[in-house]
Amino acid sequence: MFGLAIHGGAGTLPRAEMSGEAEQKYRAGLQEAIDGGFAVLQAGGTSLDAVTQAVVRLEDNPLFNAGRGAVFTADGRNELDAAIMDGSNLQAGAVCGVTRIRNPILLARSIMEQSDNVMLAGAGAEEFAFSRGFSFVPQSYFYTPERWKQLERIRSGDTGLSALTISHVGTVGAVALDSHGRLAAATSTGGMTGKRYQRVGDSPIIGAGTYADDRSCAVSATGHGEVFIRAAVAHDICSRMRFGGRSLAEAVREVVLDELPALHGEGGVVAIDARGEIAMEFNSEGMFRASRTAGAEPQIAIYR
Repeated sequence: MFGLAIHGGAGTLPRAEMSGEAEQKYRAGLQEAIDGGFAVLQAGGTSLDAVTQAVVRLEDNPLFNAGRGAVFTADGRNELDAAIMDGSNLQAGAVCGVTRIRNPILLARSIMEQSDNVMLAGAGAEEFAFSRGFSFVPQSYFYTPERWKQLERIRSGDTGLSALTISHVGTVGAVALDSHGRLAAATSTGGMTGKRYQRVGDSPIIGAGTYADDRSCAVSATGHGEVFIRAAVAHDICSRMRFGGRSLAEAVREVVLDELPALHGEGGVVAIDARGEIAMEFNSEGMFRASRTAGAEPQIAIYR
């Protein structure tokens, strides 16, 4: 058994405001990412390679808030975060606040596999990237007119703007189980529109937005990062399975539908366990998501 689940962020446009054309573009982007990652699994590849491939495709798609198409900070920059974790040995790599790396998930993986560190930040992370032969892109690479308009709305004091509900603002991520029984998780984001003070959310924090453990499950989260950090969402789900005897579905529901709302946290997760069971749960109006398991067709959805 093997399987893959991905997300492109929780907190979508209300269904009434999502045009048919926009929905088709998002579905096509999710389809490309799930196909890319699943092809790795079908060929007998590792869960790490599968989540990496899926997230790279989402980072390269300007519709999603990761890599190209990342949201802007308050001062008009793009600061990118990402993390990856190997459930077979609990190794992990993470990067935050980078500004010139096309695919932050690849840098996070390089940190995991080619250094003694887990997380590197900002200029230090980019210095490591340079030492490993990464090519840098100009800031203009990340620019999209839609993201700039969102920043301008923030700057204008638009009180009707929420970083979780505005069009296509959302972290991307993937979780996978390979044919060898190994789990992996990966998450990448541009953060929240108009963020200040080099703010870092849950995505690159191991145990908050990203976690994988072959003894329980792999989780990638998306939503209100500050709350996800406080609740240690990804690790909590794994712990409820490992120590509390919960099924994957039970653990995910308890955290996403009970714990997060109690802290006024909005968002969701995708998760997969060692048996190939998949859970994709959210407490926002929608979450861009897709999944596929061995012998089945891909499932793609935005709303419930």
